[in-house]
Amino acid sequence: MAKSKVVSLEEALENVHDGQTVMIPGFVNVGVPELLIKGLIDKGITGINVISNNTSIKGRGIGLLVHDHLIKHLTCSHIGSNTETVEQVVAGDIDVTFVPQGTLCERVRAGGAGIGGVLTPTGLGTPIADGKQIINVDGKDYLLETALRGDVAFIHAWKADKMGNVVYHRTAQNFNKIWATAADWVIVEAEEIVEVGELDPDLIMTPGALVDQVVLIK
Repeated sequence: MAKSKVVSLEEALENVHDGQTVMIPGFVNVGVPELLIKGLIDKGITGINVISNNTSIKGRGIGLLVHDHLIKHLTCSHIGSNTETVEQVVAGDIDVTFVPQGTLCERVRAGGAGIGGVLTPTGLGTPIADGKQIINVDGKDYLLETALRGDVAFIHAWKADKMGNVVYHRTAQNFNKIWATAADWVIVEAEEIVEVGELDPDLIMTPGALVDQVVLIK
């Protein structure tokens, strides 16, 4: 049997460095990898570029990275739930790129699939289209939205086995499944780790082939 991918939090974060692009899933604070976020803060990582749907709320999840001024650039769909994010964007402390939620998911999905991007009509005639290529297909215009990938992805799982096969819990799946496909290094934090073979293969949502390391949430 292949070597177990279960490691300590400290070992998992050895491959995370200043200035990297970190993919962090979660909807507000559901399915957010809070253990890995706190570990990143404790390690003193700064100047990161974050790809996430939102920045949670003040004092929770990604909001902790905002509070400690660790984010340099943010690619997201929404920041309004976190007043500290709004303040830092207005002050110029965080550079933000807004992407419609569906487009954000498809750009990350493209990054995971190894294709250059996707065509979408969303954003035509708005500031979202500024500087982007418009492609006409069968008489209809589309924006070319390029693929997104990260250096590292932090993933939150309900259960994982020792080879990194993952099951998410209900809506906590949200962006985790897609984000896990689109990073060079994928770290899973799991609420429970089981032996290989204990997970029903038909229920596995992210295969272990995509996962590099697994950390138990304690």
